[in-house]
Amino acid sequence: MPADLAEIQAACKDCTRCDLAASRTQVVFGRGDPLSDLVFVGEAPGAEEDAQGFPFVGRSGKLLDRLVLEEIGLDRDGFFVMNTLMCRPPGNRDPLPHELDACRGWFDSKLAALDPKVIVTLGNFASKALLETSTGITKLRGQTYDWRPTVKLVPTFHPAAVLRGNAEAMAAMRADLVRAKQVLAR
Repeated sequence: MPADLAEIQAACKDCTRCDLAASRTQVVFGRGDPLSDLVFVGEAPGAEEDAQGFPFVGRSGKLLDRLVLEEIGLDRDGFFVMNTLMCRPPGNRDPLPHELDACRGWFDSKLAALDPKVIVTLGNFASKALLETSTGITKLRGQTYDWRPTVKLVPTFHPAAVLRGNAEAMAAMRADLVRAKQVLAR
C-alpha cells in the first residue's frame, strides 16, 4: 500500500466528523490493490461491511467479484473498492448531504492516493454523487464520462439492484464492465 494511503487509513480509523461515528462498528476504508488503475465506488457500508470492516463482502460483493473476473479478468486483488462513505447509515438509508460533506475530504484524499485511470460507480447514489447530477443511473449508465483530467468514470447498476432485477440489468452491468475494460486498455 502506498505510504500516503496507509497514512490516510490510519488517520480516519477514529473519525468523528459526523454522527455516523456513534453508530458504526468500525470505519470501512476500502480494500484491494491500491496500485490498480481501476477503482469501484459504492454508496456506503451495509451491515455485513460494518461488521467485517471491508466493502462489498455480502451477496452483492460476491456478484461484483464474479462479474469483474468474467468481464475484465481481474479478481478482488486486482482492483480497489470503496464507498462514498466509510460508516454505515442507520437502517441502510441513503447518506445525508452533511455526512457526504464530512467524508468528502477522506474520499478525495483516498482517490488522490489511489490515482486511478477508471472509476466505476456502483448504483444510483454513487453515480449521482460523483457526477454531481440528479439524473438517475438508468440514464447515466452506458456511457463514459470525463470525471477529472486523467480519470474516466463509468456508471453502472449496483450489484444489489442486479440481484433484485432481471436479465436485462445483468446484461447492462456486464456491458458497462466491458466498457470499463476498454477504457483501461486505452
